[in-house]
Amino acid sequence: MRVLVYDTHSYDRTFLEAANAGRHALEFTTAQLDSQTAALAQGFDAVCLFVNDRADAVVMARLAAGGVRCIAQRSTGYNNLDLAAAAQHGITCLRVGYYSPYAVAEFAVGLLQTLNRRIHRAWNRTREFNFRLAGLLGHDLHGRTVGVVGTGKIGAIFARIMLGFGCPVLATDMVEDATLVALGVRYVALDALLREAEILSLHVPLTPTTRHVLDAATLAITRPGVIIVNTSRGGLIDTAALVAAIESGHVGGVALDVYEEEEGKFFRDLSDTVMTDDVLARLLSFPNVLLTSHQAFFTHEAMTTIAETTIANLDDWAAGRRTDNVLSAPTT
Repeated sequence: MRVLVYDTHSYDRTFLEAANAGRHALEFTTAQLDSQTAALAQGFDAVCLFVNDRADAVVMARLAAGGVRCIAQRSTGYNNLDLAAAAQHGITCLRVGYYSPYAVAEFAVGLLQTLNRRIHRAWNRTREFNFRLAGLLGHDLHGRTVGVVGTGKIGAIFARIMLGFGCPVLATDMVEDATLVALGVRYVALDALLREAEILSLHVPLTPTTRHVLDAATLAITRPGVIIVNTSRGGLIDTAALVAAIESGHVGGVALDVYEEEEGKFFRDLSDTVMTDDVLARLLSFPNVLLTSHQAFFTHEAMTTIAETTIANLDDWAAGRRTDNVLSAPTT
């Protein structure tokens, strides 16, 4: 098959070509998919997308008109895809159902400790030969109550790591994990978790029901000084409300690997441009905010699995084989 890979970086090409081993005709573009760049896929059998490629109803129609019949999403999340429109236009959508959950869970812990112990600020200081400790005071994690929103594969691993630190762990999810309960995790309603947790980590997908799970109302009931970690999707947090909660001093610290309006910014070098996103610029001005650019998934193990699963999804679709990674199938 001819496959156009959107939003390509050097590492995408390296891992995908290794996994592909010449089976499909992969072509790569640095462009992100939108209503304009959909024309690039004219004549291709399939496209391969990442999290910030936009495949809404308009784009689905244009892809289908150009001959595309398969979308291979090289991520687990798929909130960028209009699945109903894909089915209507005869496009099958597949995703990477699973890759190393340790990558994201371990990174979340790294963000938490970096923020808590001011490691990023210390690193900047010592490079300038400033070895003073003032302003670097942190807290023991041991004994602090951690709230985990979502205990799927990633959230469950994060919870286990926090138990290893000696933290009481609260969790909320539609389905309780019996293994976590046996280890001492206590499941509670979301409101109770928000009121009790000193550290809050988000591990749920972005859906209409989870969008802005942290907004002005829910942030207001969190404990004063709460530390918030988000390595899932930026849209889980109402960023304007978060900025207000930081400015008021209610939120004690924030560690983010995702941002609500990251499309067009993350995975790009914008160091020579003027930042026109005032909310992002404000976030980055706070000393108690740590922001990274959606890299939690970025380990050798995870990238290998993502690439191999993406190519396997293309193989299965081309051969007409059933796979659990199918998100939508044509209705016509």
